[in-house]
Amino acid sequence: MALAFSGLSAYTKQLVKPLLTSAVFGAKTQELIKQGGIVIPGVKSSAAIPLMETDAVFGTQSCSFDASGTTTFSQRTITVGSIKVEEKICPKDMEAYFTQEALKAGSSYEDFGNADFQKAYLDKKNARIAAQLETALWQGDTTGSGGANLNKFDGLLKLIDAGSPVDANVSGYTGLSGAAQSAITATNVVACTEGIYKAIPAAVMAKGDVKIFVGYDWYRLLILAYRALNLFSYNPQDVNAQSFILPGTNIEVQPVNGLNSTGDAYAISLSNIALGVDLVDEETNYRLWYSEDNNDVRFRAQFKVGVNVAFTNECVKFKSTI
Repeated sequence: MALAFSGLSAYTKQLVKPLLTSAVFGAKTQELIKQGGIVIPGVKSSAAIPLMETDAVFGTQSCSFDASGTTTFSQRTITVGSIKVEEKICPKDMEAYFTQEALKAGSSYEDFGNADFQKAYLDKKNARIAAQLETALWQGDTTGSGGANLNKFDGLLKLIDAGSPVDANVSGYTGLSGAAQSAITATNVVACTEGIYKAIPAAVMAKGDVKIFVGYDWYRLLILAYRALNLFSYNPQDVNAQSFILPGTNIEVQPVNGLNSTGDAYAISLSNIALGVDLVDEETNYRLWYSEDNNDVRFRAQFKVGVNVAFTNECVKFKSTI
């Protein structure tokens, strides 16, 4: 008697471990601000960045008191976005697929997988939130059409451009003839990056914490362009290098995913950037619970975040998409 398999589909072994997830970039800009910028906690809606400016006018010594000079107080405002991320999961939907391997025995579930499965889910969810924040910190626009992930608070591009930054996309800085550069290419990326360096105000340079922020697309073009010029400005053995010093300067070129595909770059001192939050690292706090009333598992993360710079005139912008 032979075995008959005509009523079966070929079996493919499906495992829940290892559960592979796609690559997600982190919130590098947020981490840099936390390390060297200004972090303002406890912000529920908006907060003022208090600013003071004063001059010092030299006078000639005499027996009289000759007052001169002015001290001015002003402020810029950080308005935070009130953000939530919520998802509901029905564990019974997992029974028909390889995900059943993560479910406990029996037909009643108070979670949606074993510890390894839940950890993979939560790690990926936290990474995805960080990635969305990285983009929003630069490209956020409450009046724009960028979608739900970009309309919760205004990002650095909008806030700086609305002020009075130095414009580096001019021939006086880049040394390139003709009109402003409309795209970054292998042939102009070095001149454009060095033009940003030339445009940094001397007083800002003296702060010692200026970085040139570019997207990873710009950064890769720049690395390859310097290699073609035989200017190895980084240690080729350092496989973990995520930035490099612009050759002949002390300024770090820092790639951030928030500027990817924008064609834009900015030189900003970290001490000029402020991050407003309700609670530091609040975006990594979450709730994951079983709702007996709804017979599903629910995820919720809630946080507030916003960004701004204190002095736009101390920033340098390079807008190639003009």
